[in-house]
Amino acid sequence: MRNLLAFLVKYYHWFVFVCLEIIGMTLLFQYNSYHASVWFSSANAVAGKVYEWDAAVRSYLSMGQVNRQLTTRIFYLERQTQQLREAYERLTGDTTLQEREGWNFIRQYQLIPTKVISNSVSHPNNLMTIDKGRLDGVKKNMGVVCGTGIVGVVYMVSDHYSVVIPALNRHSQISCSIRNRGYFGYLKWTGGDASIAYVEDIPRHAYFKRGEWVETNGYSSIFPKGVLVGKIVEVYNSKDGLSYRLKVQLSTDFAHLSEVCVINDSTIAERLNLLQSAKDSLTIH
Repeated sequence: MRNLLAFLVKYYHWFVFVCLEIIGMTLLFQYNSYHASVWFSSANAVAGKVYEWDAAVRSYLSMGQVNRQLTTRIFYLERQTQQLREAYERLTGDTTLQEREGWNFIRQYQLIPTKVISNSVSHPNNLMTIDKGRLDGVKKNMGVVCGTGIVGVVYMVSDHYSVVIPALNRHSQISCSIRNRGYFGYLKWTGGDASIAYVEDIPRHAYFKRGEWVETNGYSSIFPKGVLVGKIVEVYNSKDGLSYRLKVQLSTDFAHLSEVCVINDSTIAERLNLLQSAKDSLTIH
């Protein structure tokens, strides 16, 4: 104890200096907006780099699992494509129309590959950070997907990074429908289990069964039609009894996401402008 007191007495001026520096810096950044903005930008850049290095290490360590998932997914998609091609040829006898329409559909979308550098699944309002931003073509309200299905929607964008609101966020509402049924609702996560979400407002006259797939319906300007959401595991009545509430096993493993893609739909701007023109016309009249 005596040695500690002697040390503090000998070097007390350094402790006073550090305390005064901390107080001065706090006052400077708290009451000067310019300095605060510079500090905030610098801190974000440093934090982004740290997250990026951490994500690179985690991505390398999980490479084997990611490759296994990709291999399984590619095999599934190849089999599905082959079955659809064979069925179409049997029905129409035309082997070229399907290919032309497929290429026209793909040209509408540009996929921007990106890495997840920060992610959480245990909070009520989880957020995700990716390593692509404005300079890479990412914009607010673009959809984000992975090899197994939906991920979320871009919320904030800087030059080199973007923040995504994933489906595991209570503010997220993604329009979706039951595959091959046409009945649609919206996907909602209520917290807790990161592999479970709910599809609300499915009409009472809808016919479906457990085990069927839920996918995006393409009604919004964010996701194209047919992006996988998950599988129906339970069916409940809504609180008011006027619709169904579906418990869905999500197809995306949010706890192990490392590689995702941002969807850049070249037709979004045209559709949004047309919708805004229609709203303005209704307002005028």
